[in-house]
Amino acid sequence: METTIEVRPDGAGTRLDVFVAAAADVSRSRAGELIRAGAVTVNGVCAGKSLALRPGDRVTVVLPEPSEPETKPEDIPLDVVYEDGDLLVVNKPKGMVVHPAPGSESGTLVNALLWHCGGSLSGINGVLRPGIVHRIDKMTSGLLIVAKNDAAHAGLAAQIEAHTFSRRYEGVVFGRLSGEGTVDRPVGRSRTDRKKMAVVPEGRRAVTHYEAVAEYPLANTVWTHARFTLETGRTHQIRVHMASLGHPVAGDDVYGSPKRDGALFPWLSGQCLHAAHIGFLHPVTGERLAFDAPLPEYFERTLAALRRGNG
Repeated sequence: METTIEVRPDGAGTRLDVFVAAAADVSRSRAGELIRAGAVTVNGVCAGKSLALRPGDRVTVVLPEPSEPETKPEDIPLDVVYEDGDLLVVNKPKGMVVHPAPGSESGTLVNALLWHCGGSLSGINGVLRPGIVHRIDKMTSGLLIVAKNDAAHAGLAAQIEAHTFSRRYEGVVFGRLSGEGTVDRPVGRSRTDRKKMAVVPEGRRAVTHYEAVAEYPLANTVWTHARFTLETGRTHQIRVHMASLGHPVAGDDVYGSPKRDGALFPWLSGQCLHAAHIGFLHPVTGERLAFDAPLPEYFERTLAALRRGNG
């Protein structure tokens, strides 16, 4: 895949490797590898990674086509909440990756789905993500919809795009999150750590509605059990939005305080966040469907500790 981008006036003086990393959404080290391999040119000529760019320079990046290894079916138990000929709704456990990725090539929800559904999965997202219409993080538990054919996939995706697809999460956050409110802040890749997301002006619009359920004092801190309704579905959206307010999700080892949370809630491995409700129109029949998943054991244990006032 080849992409050419012209350097704007505000990009003057930017190093080539920094520019390529942002333009191609890759790490700076990966950008350096592409430059050394001759996959990057400036005005048609190869250049060093430290080249200071000038306004009007045309930077061309040639990215190799990604290879998609075969994803194999695996006999992994699934908590299927609903299933028909077009789709199924699955209650994903905490710790399960949704689809194969570097470092998680097996044991994923997709591996389990291939065993459960055989060849009956939508192919719109390719061989690594068959049937996957939307995702939740590895350490987030809860409900996901899976499409068994392309027509169902397209219909569900259209509802997500139109914001008519309802999703509600339960979470525990640090601090006093009183009443109700809305966070409308753009979310995109962090400027300082490409593995993280952040509230950044150039990000995509992200809207999270929240409601405080109960407050709990614990070991000279305060925690809030909260509900979140997503209007959009950006990567790590709830976690980033809550952290941006100073209320990171309990147990979040990326956007929160792992040392503090680990001492108070040692059973938590990752964020205390659960996709508890999902609602949508059946993409084939038009019937309104809605499903709820009860709070899992780790979440109930956290609430019980908060009610007791100790970990």
